[in-house]
Amino acid sequence: MSGGTTEAIRVLIADDQPLVRRGLALILAPDPAFEVVGEAGDGEEALALAHRLRPDVVVMDIRMPVLDGVGATERLARTLPECRVLALSTFDMDEYVVAALRAGAYGFLPKDISPEELVAAVRVVHTGEAAVAPRLLTRLISAYVLAPSRPQPPAAALGDLTPREQEVWRLMATGLDNAEIAQAMDISVSTVKNHITSVFGKLQVRDRAQAVIAAYETGLVEAGSRG
Repeated sequence: MSGGTTEAIRVLIADDQPLVRRGLALILAPDPAFEVVGEAGDGEEALALAHRLRPDVVVMDIRMPVLDGVGATERLARTLPECRVLALSTFDMDEYVVAALRAGAYGFLPKDISPEELVAAVRVVHTGEAAVAPRLLTRLISAYVLAPSRPQPPAAALGDLTPREQEVWRLMATGLDNAEIAQAMDISVSTVKNHITSVFGKLQVRDRAQAVIAAYETGLVEAGSRG
């Protein structure tokens, strides 16, 4: 569907529960913006289908038999980087969530989200942005990332950040969204976005999720910090 029309976002759904797979498909399929190209019941099947069907987004349960969603995400990120993973979990606070983000997932959502939130998250992930609520991400990392035991990003990259970029990074990591960062620093939202783009480049991270993880790894913020 090239030319003047916008191509539908091709989605693969991976979950070991048939009822959940069908429910997710019923949410996405009626929208012409999406094309559900396949369903998988475990991580190995998801990998095989992803390589065959080349979806744009894989909606991936992170707890599955044979190969779990974290392992499947890591292999997809390595072998099909253009295929973006949106991880799902039954639980908000789950050690697998940070593992999934580290493995290369572009987002995480709990399974009790609304249909509208799922649709919005698939769209966001497709654009290459992180579909993780800032406060949820902060809670997860506060619980599961221990700064002293983690390797730090290169010192040169940290030194390249201006004081204002470091402050934007710190506020982002403590759970503030762009509008809240702009208010806290008395700058415009567009300026915040420019700073965040620069921070991503200098830290060599892909998205907001990885930037927040890096902030905990370096000790810029500590578990339990709040904006």
